[in-house]
Amino acid sequence: MFKKIILFSCFVLCALLAFSQELPPKSNTLVNDFTNTLSDGDKQQLEHKLVAFNDSTSTQIAVVIIKSVGQYDIDDYGQKLGRNWGIGQKGKNNGIIVLVALGDRKVTIQTGLGAEGAVPDIITHQIIQNDFQPNFRAGNYYAGLNAGTDDLIKYIKGEYKADKKPQQGKGPGSALVIVIIVIVILILVFRNRGGGGQIIDSRGGASPFWWFLGGAMLGRESGGWGGFSGGDGDGGGDSGGGFGGFGGGDFGGGGSSGSW
Repeated sequence: MFKKIILFSCFVLCALLAFSQELPPKSNTLVNDFTNTLSDGDKQQLEHKLVAFNDSTSTQIAVVIIKSVGQYDIDDYGQKLGRNWGIGQKGKNNGIIVLVALGDRKVTIQTGLGAEGAVPDIITHQIIQNDFQPNFRAGNYYAGLNAGTDDLIKYIKGEYKADKKPQQGKGPGSALVIVIIVIVILILVFRNRGGGGQIIDSRGGASPFWWFLGGAMLGRESGGWGGFSGGDGDGGGDSGGGFGGFGGGDFGGGGSSGSW
């Protein structure tokens, strides 16, 4: 009996190793066409859209086109590929993989554990029926993938937000600087009373210098010396410098598949 258990365990281990070797190597892009079906321009447009969505929401949608899944079920293959690559963010598991097996004429959408609520199976089934199947039958693979990913974005949008960048200039050190500036100004005002340092002039109006200084201090307190900067570009697509890699998400079996 013990020998049978050992043999069975070895068989399972060998099968898992063989399967893992058949998966494409982990990629550093969101759009991966291992069949050269899409043109470079099509891949670039899809990549740009999905990277921008990842930057603004932290949700990763990966498109993978391969020749065949071989003897494996395309749902299982897609789920294992998504887990192996780590599509989505670790802890959030908000990844989605669109896997197209061109030679098999099969497609699947597999959703991570954290994306199943926003994109349930009925929605993935509709996207396959309405976007993928008619376009793929006509040979319009880019049109189908573009329309399908647009619909996925529409459903998943708002489910997760990217972590906001920490704001600068709000700490205790900044407040201390402002307090010191105010004290110095008050000392100068009282020492020069009656001279050029007075705040209110003889006609009851404030000196332009004090208006400028007060406005500058208020501007610093409310978020830095703004006004002359170009902004920090929070969540922009091009400013992110491209796709930063998959985050270690997991998959739990949600999604649908179909053929054309």
